[in-house]
Amino acid sequence: MTVVLDGAHLTCEQVGRAARGSGIALGSTGRAEAAWRMSGLLNGPVYGRTTGVGANKDVEAEGTGLDLLRSHAGGAGPEIEEFRARATLVVRLNQLLAGGSGVDPALLPVLAAAVNRGLTPPIRTYGAIGTGDLTALATTALCLLGELPWTRPSEGVRTENPPPGSGTGAGDIEDTGNAGNAGKTVSWERAGSGPPGTQVGDPVPRFALASGDALPFISSGAATLADAALACHRLGVLLSATTAVAARSFQAIEASLEPLSPVVQRGPEQTEVAAGLRALVGSTSPRRVQDPYGYRAFPQVHGAVLDALGRAERTITEEMNAAPENPLIAGGRAWHNGNFHSARVALALDALRAALVQTATLSAARLSTLNDPAHTGLLPFLAERPGLSGVMILEYVAHSALAELRHLAAPVTLGGAVLSLGTEDHASFTPQAARSALAAAEPLEIVLACELVASLRALRQRGLPCDLPLDPAMEDRPLDADLDAARGLLPGLAS
Repeated sequence: MTVVLDGAHLTCEQVGRAARGSGIALGSTGRAEAAWRMSGLLNGPVYGRTTGVGANKDVEAEGTGLDLLRSHAGGAGPEIEEFRARATLVVRLNQLLAGGSGVDPALLPVLAAAVNRGLTPPIRTYGAIGTGDLTALATTALCLLGELPWTRPSEGVRTENPPPGSGTGAGDIEDTGNAGNAGKTVSWERAGSGPPGTQVGDPVPRFALASGDALPFISSGAATLADAALACHRLGVLLSATTAVAARSFQAIEASLEPLSPVVQRGPEQTEVAAGLRALVGSTSPRRVQDPYGYRAFPQVHGAVLDALGRAERTITEEMNAAPENPLIAGGRAWHNGNFHSARVALALDALRAALVQTATLSAARLSTLNDPAHTGLLPFLAERPGLSGVMILEYVAHSALAELRHLAAPVTLGGAVLSLGTEDHASFTPQAARSALAAAEPLEIVLACELVASLRALRQRGLPCDLPLDPAMEDRPLDADLDAARGLLPGLAS
C-alpha cells in the first residue's frame, strides 16, 4: 500500500512499510513552497545561508553551501542497511513537507523518485551525536548532486512502481506545476553519464541543490528518527506477541488466572495486558496458591513496557511530523533555534530499552519454570526420558540473548560532548539510543522464541492443545531449526 507523505501524519508503521519497499507519494507541497518563497525575501544574517556554521556562525560566508555538504559527508564505519537509508529519505521528505526549511520544493519529487526506485545514499554508521544527522544528509545531498553514486537495491528487495501523480517516473521531466521549480528541469539522468557504479539505461535521480539549500537540507535528525521509528514498529510487533507466548506458558503449567482479574488491575496498559492474556489463556486448573513472578507480575511488568513504547512512539511521531529546521523559516523571518536537538527522543528510547529488559527477564523466568518438574509435573527440561537434556540448552540461549539486551539498555543520555570550539556544548546521543533500540529487537525475539519452543513442548507432553506448527519430535537433537521457526511465528502471534 502506498504511503502518502504530507508532513503531518507519518507513523512508525508507515516508515517500516516504506523502508521495506512500499511506494510513496507526495501530498500537498504548499507549506514547503511557502517557506521557500519566504526564504528568498530574507534580509540580514541567516545562519548557514549567509554565514558559516558551528563556530563560524559569525563569519560572513555566503555561497559556501556546496562546500559545506562536501565537508560534512565524512562519516565512518560500515554503510547502514538499505532499508534504514530508505527510511531516512522518507522521514526527511516528510519533514520538508511540514515546511520551515526554505529548501527548493522542486527537490521533493526527486527524493521521492529515489525511494520509489529503491535507490539509497551510502550512509556510514558513525557521524551523529543527536544534534542533527549531518553526515548522513550531506551524503544524500552529494548523491543528488551526482558527486556520489546512489546505492542500488540488493537482489530480492521489492520496490513498487511509482504511484500515479507522484512525479517519480523515469526520464527527464519538466515539472512546471511546482512553484519551487520556476522553470527548472528536474532530471532523472540516464546512467552511464553518472557516477561510477551506475548501469546504462537506469534512472538516476539528480537535483542541482543551490548553495542556500545546503544547510536547510541537512539540518535534521532524519536518520536517527528513521531508526527510532523502525525500532518502535518492530518492537511493537514483538511486544504484542509476548502476551501470546506467555499465554501458552500459563496453559502449560496451569498458572493461576487470579492475578489477571480486573479487580486487581491499575492503569490502562496493565488492565489491557491482563484482559488480553485472560482472553488468550481461557481457563486453567491452578495447583498453586501463587505462581512465580513470571506469571503473577506479568500485567505489571508488561504493562510498563507498553507504556514506555507508547511514549516513545508518540515522541517520535511528533518529531517526524515537525520542522526541526535551524533556522526555521516562518512568519516572514528566519528563527534561529535548537529544535534539531533530540533530547526528548533519547530519553524516551532510554526508558523503552530499560523496560524491554524487564519483560524479557520475565520471559526467561517462565522458561525456567517450564524446565522444572515442580511446575509442569513432567521430566526435567521436558526431556523425552529420564537423564536426557531435552530443552535444557534453551535457558543458556535465552540468557545469552538477555545479556545482550541488558548491554543495549545502557542509557546514552548520561553522556556529553563539547564541540566546534565550545559553540555546541551539549549532545543527546540519540543516534546511539535509536541504533540500540533497533538492535534490541533481535535478542528480545530470541528470548521469546526460547520460551515459545519450551511451552509448546510442555503442552504436547501434557496432552493439551497445541496450535502452532513446530516440530513435535521430543528426542534430544539440535534446536536451531525450532528456534528459527519460533522466531518466524512471532509476528503472526501479534494482535
